[in-house]
Amino acid sequence: MTNFLVKRPWTGRIGALLGIMVMALSLRTAVSVVPPLLGELKGELGFDAASTGLLAMMPPLMFAIFGLLTPILIRRFGLEKALVAAVVLAVLGQLARAATDQVWPFLGFTAVVMAGYGIGNVVLPPLVKKYFPDRVGVVTAGYVTLLSVGTAISPQLAVPVAGLSNWRVSIGMWASVSLMVLLPWIIQFVRDRKERAGTPDGASGPAAHLTPAGSGTGHAPRLRPWRSPVAWGLAIFLAGNSAQTYVYFTWLPPYLSGQGLDAATAGTALAYFAILGLPVSLLVPLWVPRMKNPIVAISLFALCWATGHLGLYLSPLDGTWLWVTFSGLGQGTFATALLMVNLRSRTTHGSSVLSGFSQGLGYAGAGIAPLFFGTIHDATGSWSASFAMLGVCMAVMMTGAVMINAKRYIEDSAAEPVESAKTSVT
Repeated sequence: MTNFLVKRPWTGRIGALLGIMVMALSLRTAVSVVPPLLGELKGELGFDAASTGLLAMMPPLMFAIFGLLTPILIRRFGLEKALVAAVVLAVLGQLARAATDQVWPFLGFTAVVMAGYGIGNVVLPPLVKKYFPDRVGVVTAGYVTLLSVGTAISPQLAVPVAGLSNWRVSIGMWASVSLMVLLPWIIQFVRDRKERAGTPDGASGPAAHLTPAGSGTGHAPRLRPWRSPVAWGLAIFLAGNSAQTYVYFTWLPPYLSGQGLDAATAGTALAYFAILGLPVSLLVPLWVPRMKNPIVAISLFALCWATGHLGLYLSPLDGTWLWVTFSGLGQGTFATALLMVNLRSRTTHGSSVLSGFSQGLGYAGAGIAPLFFGTIHDATGSWSASFAMLGVCMAVMMTGAVMINAKRYIEDSAAEPVESAKTSVT
């Protein structure tokens, strides 16, 4: 590393840093703004039980599909163009669904929004790897924290903004946050182009000197993630973790209300659960990279999850806030999953493939958990089997944690030599 980079480590990368942070802030706003407005949407658009269930399944379903497709887009067009595609889809989808008058177009445009966010989910870790390989922990801490901020703030503003205007403004205004993502990236692209023009070898400034060799996608060996235990481990880990999170976001308020808690307090409990993602999002990327065995931290967060699950099942009204606190702190497993994308890859290309594979399969597995949680309760008339299902999700998560604990990389087992890749194409 040059003295210039030691003294001024952020110089030449401010646009990328701001772009990553604003992108993270925007990724969940359009997801979490809708549930508080469902009562109004049912009356005006005609949502019923089936369409509401489909709306709830839309984020994990589209995240899964585009998690698997995005590495192909990145390999063909590059990270930055994939980012622009994500922003365009998110902005157009949000504006269009805010203008619609029927439930099925609303669902269709929601799918477009989630497609954009699905691409955004995947491109963020490799963007960190590309522009900040020397600051992975710090930048990851920042963007995961803003991801949590976006998740928590949009539902809090949804009803007040709708009261001052209408639900269309409340839903559509978040398109402006998505659109803001482009401004810092335009600044970064212009700077990179100027630096490339002034550098004989075509390198793009300070970030280029820090990026590992072979990190680009143009000449990188093709990676087959299904051959990698690390990729499967991270996918399994993310599936078990996200299943628990989606169950809480879908079922915590109705479950607590059914136990006798008033609806407003039950809704506040969910907001509190979401906000607890903030401190652990800051802690994990600064703490876990220093550990020889990340499974120690994961086990601590798993213990928090288990305590919260058991407390809410055995004593939902006595100690409610304590149990929600434990479960909320358990969300450190999600921050760990995002961090491990870069800790278990050597290159930007490896990070993009690992991110897409793990999030694609992980969200696919997690998306059905809220459905099972409710249908199991309806079939048995009790919450016992539903909470037992959360125990199964924890076991799945810890299985993945064991697989990603050892310091090994996706490139070690998933790489197909360039020669053989060319032969297979011809």
